[in-house]
Amino acid sequence: MADDLAQRVRFDFIHYANCWEDPRLLFEALQPVGKRILSIASGGDNSLALLGEGAEVVAADLSRAQLACIELKVAAIRELDDEALLAFLGLRPSADRLAVHDKLLRLRLSENAAAFWNGHPGDIAAGIVHAGKFENYFRLFRTRVLPLIHGRRTVESLLAARDAAGRRDFYDRRWNNRRWRLMFRLFFSRWVMGRFGRDPEFFRYVEGSVADRILARAEHALTVLPTHDNPYLEYILTGNFARALPPYLEPERLARVRANLDRLTLFEGPAQEAPGEFDGFNLSDIFEYMPPDVAERVYGQLLDKARPGARLAYWNMLVPRACPEPYRARVKALDELGARLLEQDRAFFYRRFVVAEARA
Repeated sequence: MADDLAQRVRFDFIHYANCWEDPRLLFEALQPVGKRILSIASGGDNSLALLGEGAEVVAADLSRAQLACIELKVAAIRELDDEALLAFLGLRPSADRLAVHDKLLRLRLSENAAAFWNGHPGDIAAGIVHAGKFENYFRLFRTRVLPLIHGRRTVESLLAARDAAGRRDFYDRRWNNRRWRLMFRLFFSRWVMGRFGRDPEFFRYVEGSVADRILARAEHALTVLPTHDNPYLEYILTGNFARALPPYLEPERLARVRANLDRLTLFEGPAQEAPGEFDGFNLSDIFEYMPPDVAERVYGQLLDKARPGARLAYWNMLVPRACPEPYRARVKALDELGARLLEQDRAFFYRRFVVAEARA
């Protein structure tokens, strides 16, 4: 790449210990049963969720740390029953995560992943779902900012609301006060998010207010969408997944993930260099980290790997990235599907969900 992200961003630590994108959108967009799907690895959750929906998955990432994250999750899924898995990952209490890792999981890891985790015993002891920079960013919000806005009872009331009209009324009367709007805009500003949450380079091509866009999406998630079963919202506000599990850990899907682990391949490097052809692409939000010319080139390289009828799905958080002009004759834009699915997106950071289908 002329503008190589690997040269601009540090990849020697975990940016995301969880995937902050709702895979339910991917299930409908990609129709994964029986398909071979290229998936951005990130925290591993959505690659595993697609595996649980019947796909063969190649999970690609530039970051060896992110691949180590998914490797340890895979090893834990193989070796542990459901309750022990939730405890090891950090969703439930445990006093012996390091012992579990040393006795049962270490030998399941590649040399690179084993070396990474040998250097991060504290993250294992605390539970690896809490190990990312982005998760630490939410911890700062939850412990330093949220208490200045709302007390625990108010947070619990928000998460317990099951009625749409009641959520709207609660948001208007109790939640959406001046402190909420002020502190949200400060904490989710470009500077604070770049310093403590995402890498500043991820904002290079962003124009306009970051916080205002996220605030509008947050209002949608807190009023229109159910809050009682939203794992992303629950983690941000409480620091864990007590009420709602990430989709790959939901019991029925987890059983299918466990049965299909041999259909998962990890690839270190740019997604467009992953070997073979694919029926579907979970591309996260990779295009908005690239200048337009590089995004265009990468889009074309990925499209060259698409079988007829393959679907490409990805999010725009802050930078608009549609199909580049040179490739529009080769894909069918499924804008109505993308817009409808975005309305259901429980991970409320994103402004657009893009779905396109490769023409035969």
